[in-house]
Amino acid sequence: MPALKKIAITVTTAALLSGFVLSPAAAADKDKSDDKQPKPPSTMSSLGGEQLARAGTQVNLGAGAPVLPKELTGRSWIVADAENGDVLAAHNSHWRLPPASTLKMLFADTVLPALQPTTLTHKVTEGELSGVGEGSSLVGIKEDHTYTVHDLWLGVFLRSGNDAVHVLSEMYGGVPKTVAAMQKHAEELQALDTRVVSPDGYDAPRQVSSAYDLTLIARSGLQKKDFREYAATASADFPGEEKKGKKRDSFEIQNTNRLITGDIGVDPYQGIAGVKNGYTTHAGNTFTGVAERNGKVLLVTVMNPSAEESHAVYKEAAHLLDWGFAASGKVTPVGELVPPKSVDTGSGGKGAAKPAAGADQGSGGQAEATHASAARDRSSGVGTALAIIGGLLVLLAGGVFLVNRRWPLAGLTRRTPPAAGPAEPADTDGPAGTDEPVEPADPVEPAASAAPGDKA
Repeated sequence: MPALKKIAITVTTAALLSGFVLSPAAAADKDKSDDKQPKPPSTMSSLGGEQLARAGTQVNLGAGAPVLPKELTGRSWIVADAENGDVLAAHNSHWRLPPASTLKMLFADTVLPALQPTTLTHKVTEGELSGVGEGSSLVGIKEDHTYTVHDLWLGVFLRSGNDAVHVLSEMYGGVPKTVAAMQKHAEELQALDTRVVSPDGYDAPRQVSSAYDLTLIARSGLQKKDFREYAATASADFPGEEKKGKKRDSFEIQNTNRLITGDIGVDPYQGIAGVKNGYTTHAGNTFTGVAERNGKVLLVTVMNPSAEESHAVYKEAAHLLDWGFAASGKVTPVGELVPPKSVDTGSGGKGAAKPAAGADQGSGGQAEATHASAARDRSSGVGTALAIIGGLLVLLAGGVFLVNRRWPLAGLTRRTPPAAGPAEPADTDGPAGTDEPVEPADPVEPAASAAPGDKA
């Protein structure tokens, strides 16, 4: 054999062998990297089922059921049937983690019924904006300007505006009163993993929730017609600056939920109807969504995926929804979404039920009429996904919580956005610090950050 050929074979063999030798080391490095990731607590709540208290992925596949999507990186996630409450699969679903702006679902579910009608106006003061955290996501509210409650809620749901949250909190009675009411409502919903410190989800010491709780909260919120409309709206006109003697300008705001609006690398999800996304330094990316397909309605929550690809939280949520629609009826539930404490599930033994928190009547009959106003007509998007979820999780007349009944959904419809005036960019600050989420030493009790930033 020619000497040159021998050398080539030797070099090639050495290279291959080195690959085999190095690969265990590379695997060890990966293991060390994994070791640095926070681990779920060894014991978690068993609310909703014993299987939900276990760490790791929980799924009971039946005949013909598809396997779960590969490469799911969320620290915690859950996919559930929104109608009957069956949890189809879960991963560390009771792990208490920072929630970011998904906590705004609890804020809305708590405060919406009290601030009616939605045509109610409010002039913003400087003090109402003073408590907004540095680096917060903002819709662009200005002091000494007047807004309707409808405008402010669009700012909360579409732009995740912490400025809108603080103004609405002041209208409700102040931030401390709002936080206390949110905590009380979380306990009523049996969202017992949740501890509220800030109404907007801005990072705060010991503020936590879980994928299970966020899904319960979304399910409750979706019983409110107003909540459904705001959560499903893709874009809307928002009031701009007031100038003396001139008609007030407006600018378009778009929903930051990429499964509604789409983005580079993310297509709008078929049948999506909300509900809320979030981002903070400590929470990473979080998302809760609801979607309908072929008469089936699913809820999904994903918290803090570690994947470095853009929009990983939406992609993993979409994969879980796809799986859930395909697996429905082919898996044994690993648990259930429990009803609120005050609700009779119809199982007997509890007597007459009190009206449940979050019932559609809570939005007020007057709100029904105001929603026919021009203010609502300016909104666009998945749009009257009121219809989406027309009787969606509506309480039965006798106050029995809906646990075994279809949502009478029509298909989602998207209204054409109205012609917009000159665009005024929202007055937002970028996220503080590095783009990489910095996790606190104890994820259950995150340390306060000087400026964690709620990018949402």
